[in-house]
Amino acid sequence: MSKNTFKSIVAILAGFLVVVILSIATDLILNMTDIMKQPFDTNPTWFIILAILYRNAFSTFGSYLTARLAPSKPMRHAMIGGFIGLALSIAGAVVMWDTPPRWYAISLIVLALPSAWLGGKIFGGEFPRGGA
Repeated sequence: MSKNTFKSIVAILAGFLVVVILSIATDLILNMTDIMKQPFDTNPTWFIILAILYRNAFSTFGSYLTARLAPSKPMRHAMIGGFIGLALSIAGAVVMWDTPPRWYAISLIVLALPSAWLGGKIFGGEFPRGGA
């Protein structure tokens, strides 16, 4: 295995682990403080939307980290991580299909690739900066 291949694997794995750790830690804290109710569908709609937002913020950050650690082609690495997230989101939706609300799982599928793209784009610094 070449040095760059190893660095690529580490970059993708690091981004993935950050997303998983942040998501699980946030869910645990919200459950322990009784902010998040179980079963999940007993939470108000605004809270479920908030959960979608924080999960996608974590995914964007994970993709940013992946791009930053990539030995080359940072956007490609970010998108590979995004496709992994997409596959896991689809698997999660299939497994949890009988658990409402279904739109939550569907939203994670729909937003997986845009979050990865955004993380890669933020790393690339291709957004215009404010000011004149």
